[in-house]
Amino acid sequence: MFREEHGRLLAALVRRFGDLDLAEDVTAEAIAAALELWPVHGVPPNPGGWLMTTARRRAVDRLRRDKAYAARLAVLAVEAERAGPVPPVEPGAELPDERLQLFFTCAHPALAAEDRGALTLRCLAGLTTPEVARAHLVATATMAKRITRAKRKISEARIPFRVPGPDELPERLPGVLQVLYSIFTEGYAASAGPDLQRLDLAEEAIRLARILRRLLPAEREVAGLLALMLLVHARRAARTGPDGEPVLLDEQDRARWDHPMIDEGRAVLTTALTGGPVGPYAVEAAIAALHDEAPDVERTDWAQIVALYDVLLGLVPSPVVALNRAVAVAMRDGPAAGLALLDELTDEAQLRGYHPFAMARADLLQRLGRRRDAAEAYRTALAQAGTEPERAFLRRRIAAVEM
Repeated sequence: MFREEHGRLLAALVRRFGDLDLAEDVTAEAIAAALELWPVHGVPPNPGGWLMTTARRRAVDRLRRDKAYAARLAVLAVEAERAGPVPPVEPGAELPDERLQLFFTCAHPALAAEDRGALTLRCLAGLTTPEVARAHLVATATMAKRITRAKRKISEARIPFRVPGPDELPERLPGVLQVLYSIFTEGYAASAGPDLQRLDLAEEAIRLARILRRLLPAEREVAGLLALMLLVHARRAARTGPDGEPVLLDEQDRARWDHPMIDEGRAVLTTALTGGPVGPYAVEAAIAALHDEAPDVERTDWAQIVALYDVLLGLVPSPVVALNRAVAVAMRDGPAAGLALLDELTDEAQLRGYHPFAMARADLLQRLGRRRDAAEAYRTALAQAGTEPERAFLRRRIAAVEM
C-alpha cells in the first residue's frame, strides 16, 4: 500500500506546496508515522487520506518553523485564501490523483536524459536513492548528486508541475514513455552485473505503465507500451536456465511462459491497434504477440513479423530495428539472406559495441557452416557483453564452434 500511495501522495504534496524536497521529506515522515501507529491502533478506514492529512500537517509545521520558508508560506497562504479552505480527507474519499503531473515533471526535456529515469524511480516508484543507484549501476553518492541536480534544475528552470495541454502532449508524451521503456529494458536485459534479468525493475516499469494508462486511457501508445512490456515479460521464467545463463527463444520451454499475462497483453494490444495509425510501441507489441502465439519457432509467422518490422522501420528508422528485421528475414528466407542484411549494417555507429549484433552474425555464420568466422564473431560479442551469464553462454558457444 505504501508503494502504491507514495507517488500519489508525493504528487499531491508537490502540487500543493511547490517544493519537491519538502514533499519527499513529509511523505517519508507520514509513512514512518503510519509504521509506528497503525500496528498499535489499526489501519484507518482510508489509509491514503490518513497519510495525506498527516503529511500536509507536517509540511505546514515545517514551513512555520523554518524562516527560510517564510516567504513561501506567505505565498501559499495567499493562494489558499483565493482557492478557499482545503477540506480534510474524509474516510472513504478518493485522493486526487496528480501523478500524471509528476510523470511529466520527471521526464521533462530540460532534464538530462540520465536524470529522468532516476527521478522517475525515486519519485513515482518510491525507490530509495541506494535502490535507484543499484538500478542504474552507479554509486549511491553519484546517484544522489544526479537526483539533487535534477531537483535543482526543476526549481531553477521553473519547470511547471502540470500536464501538457493538448497541443503539447504529442511532443512530450514520447519522452515519458521512453523513460518507462528504458527502465523496463534494463530489467529485461541488464547492461551489467551478475544476472541476465532484473525482474524488480521490469515489474516496476510495468506497474508505472499501468498507472499511466489509467491516467491517460485515450492515449493508444500508452496502451502499446504496456502491451509490449506484458507480452515480453511473460517469457521471463523461460529466458534463463538453472545456472542463470540465457536460453534463446528457439530453446525456451513455452509451457513456462506466463499465459495469463500474454492474454492480458493481447487484450491491451487490441486497444493500441484500434482507431487509426499505430505507433511504434504498438507495432513492437504486435511482433511480440506473434512470438507468444506461436507453438514453436518453426511455426512462427515470420512473414508477418518481417512485414511488421517494415512498418516499424518506417516509424523508427533505427539500426537496431534493422538488425531485428534481418534476423526475422533469416528465419523466413534462410541464414544467407539474413547475413547479407547484417553485413550492410556493419558501419552503423549505433551497432558498434552492441553485442546482440555480433551474436546475431555469429549465429548465422554458424548456421552456414562458417565455424571459424562464427567463433570470431562470438569472441567479439564476448568482449562486448555486460553480464556474467551472457559471457558464460558465449564462452560455451565459442567452445562448441571450435570443436
